[in-house]
Amino acid sequence: MASVVCTLRDHQDDINWCAFSAKLLATCSGDKTLRIYNAEDFSELPFSPLKGHGYSVHCCCFSPCGQLLVSCSTDATVVVWSTVTGDIEAVLEHPGRSPVRICALSPNAAHLVSGASDGTLALWDFHSKRLSRTGGVRDTTMVACSFSPCSQMFMTGSTYGDLRLWDLHLNQLLAKKDAHDLGVSCCSFAPSILSCNQVVQFRLASCGQDCHLKIWVINKFTSGGFDMVLLHTLTGQTAPVFCCAYSSDGQLLVSGSVDKSVKVYDANNAVPLHTLNHHDRYVTACAFHPTSPLIATGSMDKTVNICRLEDGCRGGKSSPGKAAAGRSKLLVADWSEGDVSEWLVEEGLQGLVDKFKANNIDGTELLSLTKETLASELGIESVGLRGKLLRKVEELKSGSMSLGVPDEFLCPITRELMREPVIAADGYSYEREAIENWIHTKNRSSPMTNLPLLTTLLTPNHTLKMAISRWKTSQ
Repeated sequence: MASVVCTLRDHQDDINWCAFSAKLLATCSGDKTLRIYNAEDFSELPFSPLKGHGYSVHCCCFSPCGQLLVSCSTDATVVVWSTVTGDIEAVLEHPGRSPVRICALSPNAAHLVSGASDGTLALWDFHSKRLSRTGGVRDTTMVACSFSPCSQMFMTGSTYGDLRLWDLHLNQLLAKKDAHDLGVSCCSFAPSILSCNQVVQFRLASCGQDCHLKIWVINKFTSGGFDMVLLHTLTGQTAPVFCCAYSSDGQLLVSGSVDKSVKVYDANNAVPLHTLNHHDRYVTACAFHPTSPLIATGSMDKTVNICRLEDGCRGGKSSPGKAAAGRSKLLVADWSEGDVSEWLVEEGLQGLVDKFKANNIDGTELLSLTKETLASELGIESVGLRGKLLRKVEELKSGSMSLGVPDEFLCPITRELMREPVIAADGYSYEREAIENWIHTKNRSSPMTNLPLLTTLLTPNHTLKMAISRWKTSQ
């Protein structure tokens, strides 16, 4: 089930784009402004609206930390704003002074791309706000752009109908001509990276004037080559599809159309889940909240709707047996203090509950207990009781290893569930501590390909971390 929880009516013209950070929602419009809202209660911030563009604002995106907002406009500029004060941090003039239709930040916040009406692309060093390179395609308008989750390449889409993949030197890696008849409207990389034998795979959603939403597989081979294969064509909307976006875990895909509808799909199986018909005119913008089941959609009716997705599986009370079964599916390290207390009672160790509560022992601390800490910190004098408890903890550790954890959630080095996943230069995700140790002891080679790592920069994989968190919650 999906329902509208809030409608924002502050803009005076068409909504062109909307974007979430963890704490904020940004919207931009043909009225030359951006508006910033608190993502909890959707109250507008005191310094909103942001005024600095001379013409329609086409696109906006947050930096990963959420403290900066980037926007682009027909006035041929890209503006960087502080979301703390609302002040302008930088104004970047697009080469050739052509109207800028699209902008995108890399997930590691190192690079910014802007695309213009004359087909040019500008690649900026986001830290210094300086222009690095220019390129593009003649005789078309750039209207779509999305960075890969590894931050090493990006896809663009144009009114010519093509999708093109670029590296950070603006070398064209592949081109899919006529990807959408009559033109591309939007494209969005899925947040996950898959590996299979000698191939690294990415997924991309794109939509266009042909009324289709398409899901593609992009294969990166160890030889350095690429190919792009159409996986699904979704035809649920009856008019041109203007926007699309993946959820932060890559499980859902949303699109908005000229037919005034918003569609939400199971991204893996290409199955429609929800249809929203709450806008009066074309739907031009859509975005998922990174951690909450919320979608923002914008329209030519000058409104932004905030919709909540309900899975229908929450809210009921569970019997103690069901609660225990649910707890047993969680990783022990994610048990709460209450889970630990319930476990102690089940194992006949109820006499320790008060001590554990007084010392705030949760799952992580339970697994780290030793004979010494039991005696010195928890004051358990009985050697027999300490031994029984530690044997039970060892059983928990052994049992937790049999959980069916999705392979992509396991660190390739340790084969353990990742807690702080990071993306290395080879495009793979690893547990931070494991890859840091590897780099320091293995001469900067990739654990997956054995090829040299071009850089030791590690980028936090926030989307994978949230996907792991959602998986653990669902177990």
